[in-house]
Amino acid sequence: MKTEATRLLARAPRIHVAADFTVGGDVVLPEGPARHVARVLRLGEGAPLVLFDGGGQEARAVLVEAGRKRVVARIEAIADGHGESPLAVHLGQAVSKGDRMDYAIQKAVELGVAAITPLYTEHGDVRLKGEREAKKLAHWQAVAASACEQCGRATLPPVHPPVSLGDWLVGRDEALRLVLHPGTPGVLEHEPAPTRAALLIGPEGGLSAAEVEAALAAGFSSLSLGPRILRTETAPVVALSLLQHRFGDL
Repeated sequence: MKTEATRLLARAPRIHVAADFTVGGDVVLPEGPARHVARVLRLGEGAPLVLFDGGGQEARAVLVEAGRKRVVARIEAIADGHGESPLAVHLGQAVSKGDRMDYAIQKAVELGVAAITPLYTEHGDVRLKGEREAKKLAHWQAVAASACEQCGRATLPPVHPPVSLGDWLVGRDEALRLVLHPGTPGVLEHEPAPTRAALLIGPEGGLSAAEVEAALAAGFSSLSLGPRILRTETAPVVALSLLQHRFGDL
């Protein structure tokens, strides 16, 4: 039977804070989380929180200060987080416009992805440089952190800086490497259970023939998701769901 304290903690907001946790220690929340806790959620002193550091640790905490300029939580207990899949998938996702990329990152994190690298591809129509790229990367990392808060993960999967597809392919050494492209149906049924996988998703216009050939040459197998053409932000949701069901924890 759950105690009232347990029920309150289950409803407590989860906040990502990149800090070292110490039982009895105080953590000053950064500006964004502090604003969310004090002004959006309107929590006051004594309210419970769950903090996670992004590296796998969670902390049960309570607010000891909740002002407009400063929000402080005191750590009461520390534990290892949960929610990580036994299958570590590195998602190579072609950069797409606006909310499409946000959606792909958010849902990939919810589905247990281990890392995400935005990719520049031939048919992709987004190119970011300099300050614009840095701002967009920070935004994507915040989207990933928010998804972790929502889905209960304590480990924050990195969103790497965007690179060309060719550069990303060079670094792939996962036992299972898949590129979404019309290919052999049922390819997953014949694969042994891996612990690491790479998944390549092209842009709205698809990967070019040369890019598909480069992926195949890099040890990727083509994976078809059926007769319907999925949007670039829908494809990772379906593919990751299949992978997690076949090799992970769905």
